[in-house]
Amino acid sequence: MRTEEILAAIGTGLWSWDSSSGTVSLDAEAARLLGMPAEPAVRPDEEVRPRFHPADWSEIEGVVSFAIAEDTVAEARMRIVDENGTVLRTVRTRSKPITVDSPGRHTYVLMGILQEVAEPPGTSAAHTPLTGDWRRSREAFLLDAGRALAEAGSTEEVLRVAGSLSMPGFSPDGLAVFGVSGDRLTVIGHHGHNVGDEEPFTDMPLRTDYPAAEVVRTGQAIYLASPEEYRQRFPATWPLAREFGRRSWAFLPLIAAGRTTGAWMAGFRHSVAFSPDERSVLTTVAKMLAQALTRAGAAETERELSLGLQKAMMPSLGPDVAGLTVAARYVPTGGGLQVGGDWYDVIPLPNGRIALVIGDVQGHDVRAAGLMGQLRIALRAYAAEGHRPDAVLSRASRFLSGLTDAYDPDEGEAEPDAMRFATCLYAEADPETGTLDIARAGHPDPVVVGVDGTAVIRQTAGGLPLGVEKDADYPTTRVVLGPGETIMLCTDGLIETGGHDMATGWGRLRPVLEKQTEDLEELADALVQAVHGPGSHYTTGPLVDRREDDIAVLVLRREAVRTRRAPSRRSAMTIAQAEPERVAAARQQLRELLHDWPDTEQVDSAELMVSEMSTNVLMHTDGDALLVAEVTGERGGRRLRVEVADASDELPHTRRPGEMASSGRGLMLMEMLADAWGVDPRGEGKSIWFELYESAEPAELGGAGS
Repeated sequence: MRTEEILAAIGTGLWSWDSSSGTVSLDAEAARLLGMPAEPAVRPDEEVRPRFHPADWSEIEGVVSFAIAEDTVAEARMRIVDENGTVLRTVRTRSKPITVDSPGRHTYVLMGILQEVAEPPGTSAAHTPLTGDWRRSREAFLLDAGRALAEAGSTEEVLRVAGSLSMPGFSPDGLAVFGVSGDRLTVIGHHGHNVGDEEPFTDMPLRTDYPAAEVVRTGQAIYLASPEEYRQRFPATWPLAREFGRRSWAFLPLIAAGRTTGAWMAGFRHSVAFSPDERSVLTTVAKMLAQALTRAGAAETERELSLGLQKAMMPSLGPDVAGLTVAARYVPTGGGLQVGGDWYDVIPLPNGRIALVIGDVQGHDVRAAGLMGQLRIALRAYAAEGHRPDAVLSRASRFLSGLTDAYDPDEGEAEPDAMRFATCLYAEADPETGTLDIARAGHPDPVVVGVDGTAVIRQTAGGLPLGVEKDADYPTTRVVLGPGETIMLCTDGLIETGGHDMATGWGRLRPVLEKQTEDLEELADALVQAVHGPGSHYTTGPLVDRREDDIAVLVLRREAVRTRRAPSRRSAMTIAQAEPERVAAARQQLRELLHDWPDTEQVDSAELMVSEMSTNVLMHTDGDALLVAEVTGERGGRRLRVEVADASDELPHTRRPGEMASSGRGLMLMEMLADAWGVDPRGEGKSIWFELYESAEPAELGGAGS
């Protein structure tokens, strides 16, 4: 008998599907099984395709693609329907796809058999047992697995997710993930094994006769359905696998970006036939696992790189300086490379002083971090040469401008705009006297915290950010820290993170600064927690933009004198002839100094008198005005004393201005508003002062004078 006759006798037909020509070749039995005349024929595929149930046809393409990728047989069960959609019979197909080279197309010839499977007759086409519970559970499993692996952020988390996967109908009891290091096979992680079980497989040469090693070498999956098959194919390493008592194994390649990066082993204590559906599930999981491990590895590499950059670029605070205590913090943004353009530095100077530097290069990318490193080194070099603060910033601005001008975006950089600027505050501190000479380049002003806990923004003269102009000037402001006083320098991220502007951000930080804290490290931590801690979610600002920013903060305290002194707070400012706008800054600084003064009328009076005294110096002399304000005493009995000194020897005198006069009322205001006031001649120049007493009643007209 001929082969066709033997197959027809057992209800089996032969068929061949050529995807390139779009034709199907059928023998007589195959044609009968498809509900066509029982005779050999070559028919177009548009005539044959309607004979298959639509739900089954949508899956056959996936089965064929899987068989091509695995170089195996495509096996499926398919329902044959008539013109009315009634299921005539169910057939099983086992076919071997053979790829055919075709210009610009991926084509194949599917050659195999069709065999009838016993099914209850008259089944409605709407009934779909072949795409029932198992396949639905498989799809749900793959969705859950993909979601969990996508959310895993580290290799450890990926391995934990992989170990918890419960595959529908054939869950493995042991998993192992192998990596490649040179020509060696390594164990990245495992699940379902005891500690030490991985040692025989660790650092194994890739040429070893072991399934995982062969999978890495060839990029092809290996399915071992029985111990006998394992022993026959890999006799050298079978004794190692026998100890685990498993019945079936699947070894699949981990392929990412077209490169085999390792292998995944799934072991089963029960026998698994590894049907096409089961192989499809395992292959899909292996692909997701490879992608998850690649993402996790890249993330861990970035974290390691960022930590290395932070350690390299963030300096230590150096040796202790007698009379001063320093603490600092750096917090990068929450995402990306975790490295940005913020930095701080503490630099010992040749004259025995120290320089405090804090700055922020525009951007949060690798280039910002690179520019920050170069700028920090340049600032240290200029400071070590002994330059004053204004000269250090001028040279640094010229240096940064030269760097950005020479930048070529075509050489490995993706950013189109070359210009970058940086804000910076440079302060030269004298440990003996507590003076700080501050130069500021577009950076937030420092905050001074008095011995009594009052925090005041110390307004200082400033210039343009570094890099904007090559020959920018940076005026210097002198701030004097009394014993026990603290100065805080920060980047704008500490103020504005969470949708805050400069005003509301300062309002969030002020209570933290004014809380009495002996340990500067605790104060630095508290400042960061106010922005990033749990409570920060309840102190969001008014702005819609909630983007985070890098944070750098530097805190310096002058050590307190151990003798008992009455609490005091002090502020000083120079108002130059060329800067009359600093009169407004003086008023604001005084108001902040008196932020807890109970009598608001006295605060308004003090602000008015300061404005009058400062303006008189600018109008009636040729020199600058030096303003010093100090609050002393215990709460409830404090005294405010404000002095404005100038270099002129001409003393003020009381005048009686006419009704329409625009000047001449300064001393009259002092007599009306101050509890005490006076004019003190000095060696060169004079000082005019007033006092207000917290416990005193509001001054009456013609009040105390001196």
